[in-house]
Amino acid sequence: MKHCLIVDDSRVIRTVARKIMEDLHYAVDEAEDGMGALRQLREKMPDLIFLDWNLPSMKGVEFVRSVRGQQDGGRPVILFATTESDAGDIANAMAAGANEYVMKPFDAPAVRAKLADIGVTV
Repeated sequence: MKHCLIVDDSRVIRTVARKIMEDLHYAVDEAEDGMGALRQLREKMPDLIFLDWNLPSMKGVEFVRSVRGQQDGGRPVILFATTESDAGDIANAMAAGANEYVMKPFDAPAVRAKLADIGVTV
């Protein structure tokens, strides 16, 4: 079974994202912040990271760079969720190694479409 790590400080967002990812047949783990997520990655690198862009312990771009710098860090697809609509912020995220983004609030069709856009079978 594919594995997804959801990283968001909002319990509501994690709950919504978990439901969507479980419906897509992912096993799901959660982290409330970037540091906790990085600790989890050292034990098990997921297939997909669903990432909040504005984390309390570190910015999403820092998290992406850290993931991509780890052994096997090029493997997971990173889909970030954001309320930011600034094209420069989105470009920076993509340059750091994020694969795609979805705007908050999101729903299952939006997440499926974004994953399909980057070739992830849903």
